[in-house]
Amino acid sequence: MNEIIPILDKIAFLAFVVATMFGTGLKLTLQQIWQPLRNIRLVFLSLLTNFVLVPLFVYLLLQVIPVNEPVKDGFIIMALASGPPALPKLAQIVKGNLAFSTGLMMMLMFGTIFYMPIVLPLVLQGVEVNSWDIAKPLILMMLTPLGIGLLIKAKYQDIALNLQTITFKISNFGLLLGLGVRLIVHFNEILVLLKTGVIFICAIFIIFSFTVGYLLGGPGIDTQRVLGVGTAQRNFAAALLIGTSNFDNPNVISVIMVTSLLMMVSVLILGKNLTELDQEEGMGAEIKQLEV
Repeated sequence: MNEIIPILDKIAFLAFVVATMFGTGLKLTLQQIWQPLRNIRLVFLSLLTNFVLVPLFVYLLLQVIPVNEPVKDGFIIMALASGPPALPKLAQIVKGNLAFSTGLMMMLMFGTIFYMPIVLPLVLQGVEVNSWDIAKPLILMMLTPLGIGLLIKAKYQDIALNLQTITFKISNFGLLLGLGVRLIVHFNEILVLLKTGVIFICAIFIIFSFTVGYLLGGPGIDTQRVLGVGTAQRNFAAALLIGTSNFDNPNVISVIMVTSLLMMVSVLILGKNLTELDQEEGMGAEIKQLEV
């Protein structure tokens, strides 16, 4: 059983990321992805939020709240890793702007590839980060299926439409399987973090990241939601790669895994609440129209 669980985790992660990116490509065009990024103010605020405000806040928070060195390392790595592979899926969950989420993910992902090798060694001694080591898996798992999806959408729209339902189901399956497996694998670690109070830092991290992203994510509520969840959910793949290749202490990886898991669960709960809110507002608007 112990040998099967890591395999299931990898299958779930690959299914989720590849299907999500492929499915996103089937729904959009390059023009739609590029269009939101022409808003210079929104691009600037997105970069400021993810590469300055969140890392600075987490760094200062860890100066105020005393934690051991491995826990501190794990949080700093997560704070510096932007561009979550799950962002297009998260945008769907919170009813956000899918095109903006894809463009934002790519922008933050490429930013992380160059940003982390420069900044991380400055704040954590003895850490070596190679840009290509971060870029390679992200290109294979994310940009390649996205590009294939965009190509099919551009040349074979009927096929793209038929494939969307299948990729949506595979993406959801990977998400639910991955969450279930990781909850089982990291249940004891979550309990430990609860007992030590580290989970409190996770909560502050998530709340601040979402709030600052949401507040700076104009011009519309659909872009606010995307930048909110895109900032609250960090780039787990890049963080885990750096954590496993530079640190022997398992607590570093535990913090990365548990924080990422809690971020995903928080966004799922948020998405459910936002969906219910949208439905209530829609019903309220219909009632007003009937009254008129």
